[in-house]
Amino acid sequence: MGRDGAEIARLSAEAMWREDKASRSFGMTLDSIEPGHAVVSMAVRADMVNGHGTCHGGFIFMLADSAFGFACSARGQRQVAQNCQITYLSPARLGMRLKAEARERYREDRASIFDVTVRGEADEVIAEFRGYSRAVPGALVSQD
Repeated sequence: MGRDGAEIARLSAEAMWREDKASRSFGMTLDSIEPGHAVVSMAVRADMVNGHGTCHGGFIFMLADSAFGFACSARGQRQVAQNCQITYLSPARLGMRLKAEARERYREDRASIFDVTVRGEADEVIAEFRGYSRAVPGALVSQD
């Protein structure tokens, strides 16, 4: 009997997390994972704030991209990003805890589309991200 989707998602995330030194070095945590869905969070630190007192957009993009990556691969397939775009809506400031929630919007054959919303602690929307991914040969975990 094969593994269920929740177990595959958990094992895939564990395999990715072991090798994701960048996300861990920025204090990101994987809060939730299931097939086609992931939540990753991060606190805005002093070294992430620019001269305007707001978080550099690159850190927000990296948080959204990490959630996207975990959600893409939560079905056990290896996925690579084809295209990503982000729209910044509100500033993130020092000390805020940001949460990026990725949800699968489309999947067919090897292509998929995910939307990621980055929110602050007061549930304000900081950024909206859309990522397009493509499956590549190989599996992160066995389906058995």
